[in-house]
Amino acid sequence: MLRHPELRDKPLGVQQKYLVVTCNYEARKLGVQKLMSVRDAKEKCPQLVLVNGEDLAPYREMSYKVTELLGEFCPLVERLGFDENFVDITELVEKRLKQLQQSGCWRASVSGHVYDNQAINLHDATHVRLVLGSQIAEEFREAIYERLGLTGCAGVASNKLLAKLVSGTFKPNQQTVLLPESCQDLIRSLDRIQKVPGIGYKTSKRLEALGVRNVCDLQAFPPAALEKELGVSVAQRIQKLSYGEDDSPVTPSGPPQSFSDEDSFKKCSSEVEVKEKIEELLPNLLDRISKDGRQPHTIRLTIRQFSATDKWFNRESRQCSIPPHLVQKFGKESSNIISPLVDILMKLFRKMIDVHLPFHLTLLNVCFSNLKDLPSSKKGSIGFYLKHVSAPSGSGKRLWEVGDTSQVDEGCASCIQNCNRTGTTKTRKLSEEKQSNTQEAGIRDFPFHLSAGDIDQEVFRQLPEDIQKEILSENTEAFPTENVSDSLNVRGTDPSAPEAGTSQAVLRVPVSDKEKLFGPTLEAEICSRQTRVGFPPDIDTKTFYELPADVQKELLAEWKSQEPASQASVAKPAEKPKANKGRRSTAPRFSPSNSLLRYFKPQ
Repeated sequence: MLRHPELRDKPLGVQQKYLVVTCNYEARKLGVQKLMSVRDAKEKCPQLVLVNGEDLAPYREMSYKVTELLGEFCPLVERLGFDENFVDITELVEKRLKQLQQSGCWRASVSGHVYDNQAINLHDATHVRLVLGSQIAEEFREAIYERLGLTGCAGVASNKLLAKLVSGTFKPNQQTVLLPESCQDLIRSLDRIQKVPGIGYKTSKRLEALGVRNVCDLQAFPPAALEKELGVSVAQRIQKLSYGEDDSPVTPSGPPQSFSDEDSFKKCSSEVEVKEKIEELLPNLLDRISKDGRQPHTIRLTIRQFSATDKWFNRESRQCSIPPHLVQKFGKESSNIISPLVDILMKLFRKMIDVHLPFHLTLLNVCFSNLKDLPSSKKGSIGFYLKHVSAPSGSGKRLWEVGDTSQVDEGCASCIQNCNRTGTTKTRKLSEEKQSNTQEAGIRDFPFHLSAGDIDQEVFRQLPEDIQKEILSENTEAFPTENVSDSLNVRGTDPSAPEAGTSQAVLRVPVSDKEKLFGPTLEAEICSRQTRVGFPPDIDTKTFYELPADVQKELLAEWKSQEPASQASVAKPAEKPKANKGRRSTAPRFSPSNSLLRYFKPQ
């Protein structure tokens, strides 16, 4: 209606495939019903206007806008599908009740309808609270209409079950209050047991087999017999529901716990068709995940299979963990992960269906779950306090900004810029005043894998001490460099450093009290070798830093043991060996076949 206001007063239906999944009240007056086939709907109402509703993105976005709007009034908002929300307004009601008591004015009128036209007793505190709840509900509905252009119904009652049941009493765009005296009348008006929220299709079928067809039957059924048939917890829960008792709290939904999309059809009976339909579902899902910002770690495939001989439908699911190398690509390289994700989903499909035998599918659903925030967004890590900001293209600079300003003084710098890396990296030195202040205060140096140009020490020192320790401990591992002109090897700090432009990779860790702080770790070992470790010429440094810390340490120890006795502790460019005919070289060889170099790719 918002996109096509000219259709507001015409019979309108939303079509998905061959079904009318929903329709407006004008269409319902003419005999059109939800989930009616398009053909039957057209026969009932030839003037029916159908719009394509297969793209759920606009509905989903509007649904979250409604939830967010309600959250501005009250934090306890629980989503229920696309078009319903539970709101716990207890605190708002108590606040208004207190204001009424202070003012001494008890002239409170109900907004909307009262179920069964029950009389309001303003001397009954429960009645008064429900009346105030009706006023709040009307304010919610008005705000939704003014800001989003949507109308809606509301139910006001003492729990979620009753509020949901009474909300549909008067439609459209109206609201109803349920007083405690009318609770049993509402519950017993349900003609089928399945109309009780919380009793699903399978449970209702088992109850019908026991002779339970409506709420009155369920209330009268012997509890012991019901517990024997359904189990103690289920039996007790549904009998409470039959009396209108529901103690479940309104639980704020927060961000979605999973992302899923599905496609239904009359028949899908080949592997090729299954693969095509999965490929159609993935792009939209990946786009939604990218906008959310979290990374899923589990993928699930659900199918619905039809048996022509037994005339039944069966739903079945399989799920597995998403490989870590694919998890990292969500939101960054979404187009590049469609193919591997299809392969994973097809493997799950083959676990449920024997593709060598005939099969008949009517639905496919793909779901991503186990959503987790990106590691850099976690409080306590350096990524939380120093967020990476993209610099202008070609500038060769990295920008960092303070992420949590509540942890630093207002006078701290909000942006820290790294030095431009051209040839050799220049280091921005601290003023003598800052250096003396640092020494006097006894504050530890900033994370040693970054140069002074990377981090504003003033900002780092003003972080909480526990955060400083955590940042230091997180960043004790050496970082890779492409050549000696990288910011990790600052020319001018070590006279023995090789000339710029050489191809040998080095590590640089400033000598400090790291060994005292961290013990005899990898860092202490590197420091003991005068801050530089030379790699053999055939080592892929990028691969080296992707190895576990214990493997890195073992490699360093192996290389150290294989260095010639005359070799200087500082790595130097490899010299061309002199001819040595007739004599066997005593220099150690780096053999990928018998050492940990098998982890590396040849350069």
